[in-house]
Amino acid sequence: MSATIMQALDTTIVNVALPQMQGNLGTTADQISWVLTSYLVASAIFMPLTGYLTDLLGRRRYLLYSIAGFVLASMLCGVAQNLAQIVLFRLLQGVFGAALVPLSQAIMADTFPLAERGRAMAIWGMGVMIGPIGGPTLGGWLTDVLDWRWTFYINVPVGLISLWLARQVPDTPRRQRDMDWLGLLLLTLGIGGLQFVLDRGNTEDWFSSQAIVAATFASVIGMAGFGLRGLLSRQKPLFDLHIFRDGNFAASSFVITALGLAMYGAMVIQPIMLEGLFHYPTLSTGLVMAPRGIASMISMMMIGRLVSKVDVRYLIGTGILIGACGTWVCTHYTLETSTAWFIWPVLLQGFGLGMIWVPLSTLALSTLPAALTAEAAGLFSLLRTIGSSVGIAVITTFYTRDTQAAWNHLVGYFNINNPALWSYLNLSGRTVLDETSASMLASELDRQAHMVAIVDVYWLITFSFLLMLPLVLMLRQRKGVVHKVEIVAD
Repeated sequence: MSATIMQALDTTIVNVALPQMQGNLGTTADQISWVLTSYLVASAIFMPLTGYLTDLLGRRRYLLYSIAGFVLASMLCGVAQNLAQIVLFRLLQGVFGAALVPLSQAIMADTFPLAERGRAMAIWGMGVMIGPIGGPTLGGWLTDVLDWRWTFYINVPVGLISLWLARQVPDTPRRQRDMDWLGLLLLTLGIGGLQFVLDRGNTEDWFSSQAIVAATFASVIGMAGFGLRGLLSRQKPLFDLHIFRDGNFAASSFVITALGLAMYGAMVIQPIMLEGLFHYPTLSTGLVMAPRGIASMISMMMIGRLVSKVDVRYLIGTGILIGACGTWVCTHYTLETSTAWFIWPVLLQGFGLGMIWVPLSTLALSTLPAALTAEAAGLFSLLRTIGSSVGIAVITTFYTRDTQAAWNHLVGYFNINNPALWSYLNLSGRTVLDETSASMLASELDRQAHMVAIVDVYWLITFSFLLMLPLVLMLRQRKGVVHKVEIVAD
């Protein structure tokens, strides 16, 4: 759990420091985004290698190497002097951090008997929630009081504690496995191309750009080639795609991928709204967002006691409905909404997500053979990463385009013959002939258009929650002892 805390904290703490990093390193807004995407690309590529490297090195040694490498890469990010250096060091962070979450899940799945696994997953989940709770707040405080570099240096003490604790992790036998270099190349091409499309698509106007078209083509070729090779090759593939024959793992993978839009969409749009429209300071934004993680932690504590007693489909379905209610409340936001109304819907969202995460993570690995848990956990985390990237891309694209559409619609009411326009200006003692009226109306038009788009985004997130409900029907409650699932590899 300590290693996962470090990784989760780093995922959220850097975001709030990006504006200061941009000014300090002399980059544009587009360029500084590579600080985030470089980590995601490296992490997504190396995540499926968890099973292979666990066999090659042994679980404890691989965990120790991952923690030590992550700490070293964090220190290097802190001393970076330009964009090229920090992107390179963030790539290293992604390489070493990719295995921290799947290794933690695999260790717990093998260490705890099934009857206690749900409670263990809940305790571990509470550690994961420290990132969303403390990351934005701590990042805002460190950036304001010290410097953006301390958002990386903070990993050093946490990492050293994790390194000391990880020595107690039970090791696994080392087994020789051939490296599927062609499979790794295809996977790199597929994920790298997908991440480029998601990261640059909105800026490049999607498929009107030749670069986006080329990256999409490369991603499709890479993903298709990797999938076919994994299913048809007679050599040992990079990871065994036959693992999807397990119904619970396959269904859980679909749900966790779909959860990306609902989970990360709300986390993306809320800072945009609070800082852009309501002019909240960075630290205040972090404090408003922190209750989401607190509520998730509380629900995980409760679910940890229920997951072995109640059909997990009921728990997941209830969590989806609670999360949907939390985002539905947000569809009633206006420019006069108070802080309290920003906080309590976040509590509902967080509580619902906690109810989904614990039983879903438990069920995904519950019917798999022990030899495949590390590999399955890596693949499960990969799909969660891809789902979050797709969710962020969908939300940002929808928000940008809907803002423009709302602006085009609202501007039609800004004409001299509209009596509502005269009434609005009279409230501030102005007329349409005043010199300041045009700039004031333009500013208000921009604010209203953004608010309309944000409300529409929350409607989209609400529907994305509800669309997950049919996927829950694909899950099967495990009964009795663990059923062995035959995974046949050519």
